Amino acid sequence: MILSNLKNRAWLETLHPLMPKLFEFLEQTAVRSLPAGIHEIVGRDLYINNQFPAELFTKENAPIEVHRKYMDVQILLQGRETMGWKPLEEIEAWRGEYDEQKDVRFADEPCEHYVTIKAGELTVFFPEDGHAPLIGVDDVPLVKIIAKLRVE
Repeated sequence: MILSNLKNRAWLETLHPLMPKLFEFLEQTAVRSLPAGIHEIVGRDLYINNQFPAELFTKENAPIEVHRKYMDVQILLQGRETMGWKPLEEIEAWRGEYDEQKDVRFADEPCEHYVTIKAGELTVFFPEDGHAPLIGVDDVPLVKIIAKLRVE
């Protein structure tokens, strides 16, 4: 997991060959007005999954999720959000099997660590990072972009 902010663009672009394309897209697109759904930037190798407004969770009911094929870049544009983290190899209470189509598997157990981010900050979750996003902090609506970058 990486916690950073948009000011670190130059360094963040070294994480993945398509990361510069993501930042170009964010600069050239009115992302707040994108309709819900998937917006391909470089086919299915780099896309945005816009699911907002989204249901918020508490720490107690936020499921851990993991992905095999993609890394998540979660960029907060408005509000504050808490996210949980737990190493993949320590997750034991799985809920169902891995869904290959959706590239996700969920778990029902508490995270090891939590971090709260604010507008302009982002997290990068790799396949080895169990994460529980969308934990509500206050009454300000969350506006965020979730980018998926293929790693497999």
